[in-house]
Amino acid sequence: MRLQIFRTMLLALLVLAAPTLSSAQQVPLQDKPFAEHKIVLQLSDGDAKKQALVLSVANNLLKAYDPDKIAVEVVAFGPGIDLLLSGSERRKQVESLIAQGVRFDICLNTVDTIERETGKRPEFIPAATPVQVGVGQILFLAENGYTVVRP
Repeated sequence: MRLQIFRTMLLALLVLAAPTLSSAQQVPLQDKPFAEHKIVLQLSDGDAKKQALVLSVANNLLKAYDPDKIAVEVVAFGPGIDLLLSGSERRKQVESLIAQGVRFDICLNTVDTIERETGKRPEFIPAATPVQVGVGQILFLAENGYTVVRP
């Protein structure tokens, strides 16, 4: 009987805690009330050509649609965060896109892993939006109407 009560209490605790845990890792959706299209670009590759392609796609989307009519979010995790490091050769392009309303998310799990492995926390562009779990952010966006694109 005690075991059954314990299991019930544990299950109730998990049910109550689950929404808090999942929402605590996400940043709010972009404030784009007139956006007719919502795109999330996944960047998980450190290859310079792939990074250039992501920037090109984001730029082309802004040109093809009125920037107020499209929400573009780039989520970088794993080797993809190289694009958002302070010393990136494409920093000016990233900052220009941010100024035009594109949001760039950087995975803090990746940043933490690099710090553990190297002993030094990598510095990233201050305008980048830190998210705890990059893939979790992609899932959150997809669940909220964003189309996931992996250039």
